[in-house]
Amino acid sequence: MAEFITISESEAGMRLLRWFVRHYPAMLQRDFYKLCRGGQIRINSSRCKGMEILNNGDIVRVPPTLQSYKNVKKKETGENFSLSDLENLRKCIIHNDADIVVFNKPAGLAVQGGTGIKKSIDKMAAALFPYDKISLVHRIDKETSGLLVVAKNQRAAQDLSLQFQNKTAHKEYLALLQGNMAQKSGIIDNYMAKGQVFEEFNKIPSGVVAQRAVTEYKVIGEASGLLSWVLFSPHTGRTHQLRLHSAFSLNAPIVGDDLYNRRNNKLDGILGSFLTTQKLFLFAYRITFKHPGSGKMMTLRADVPDFMQSVIRFLEFKLP
Repeated sequence: MAEFITISESEAGMRLLRWFVRHYPAMLQRDFYKLCRGGQIRINSSRCKGMEILNNGDIVRVPPTLQSYKNVKKKETGENFSLSDLENLRKCIIHNDADIVVFNKPAGLAVQGGTGIKKSIDKMAAALFPYDKISLVHRIDKETSGLLVVAKNQRAAQDLSLQFQNKTAHKEYLALLQGNMAQKSGIIDNYMAKGQVFEEFNKIPSGVVAQRAVTEYKVIGEASGLLSWVLFSPHTGRTHQLRLHSAFSLNAPIVGDDLYNRRNNKLDGILGSFLTTQKLFLFAYRITFKHPGSGKMMTLRADVPDFMQSVIRFLEFKLP
């Protein structure tokens, strides 16, 4: 029997052919058009040609002959996300216009696709906005949550890329660190290479290519001599910069950072019970940049994720 599928909000704006390719990737295009011509594929009981734009609530008739193609994954696309994943990402949008879309990215979701990555912002955003040219203009770690600005056309991508490259766009992060610092604010200025920190240029081993890494920090809360609530303002954008600066320069690794936590001691008692999550307590909280279309300065803030929110409330920390 034929199957009748209702188009969801996340699929609205997608062409019928693209919709079928996503759901039945093993189907050949010539077979798709043949079924359209024969009236086997229909939209709201009407015949179609294949390039129609789907609207929220449309009902698509899928002939029974296509059931064998369902859920067959097309390896070369690398797209392994579901419609539920797209709906969840749509809920993460905090700003959207003709030039940009800004997400409050959840921890654990990759920004860019690649080998072994099933879900990523770039591919999922392209599916949410099929008529825009989605481009990444900056990145945050997979484990880091918070604000991510994505361009929706080439002009916006070029403008924003320059802003991030020239450091005219300003990012601020909140992090919970395991440890206390004698100096409650300051600027960390050293060099990084392959997960290592070198405090002085002349101490970099021969053959190692290191880059300067600069981070401004301010302690905005402390708890029991064990935890520090820190506001970070990176001046450069090196890989894992804030994680490395926390662990090696401040000797206070970010809670949840198993990669760079050199401390053997674990938090126990009441604090330990609140910090059992495996997620990284690093959050891209605030971002300021010039809108590529209007030219006006924008400052956006994101809500702290739930796994951090409960701990912050318990410790009575404040947002800056």
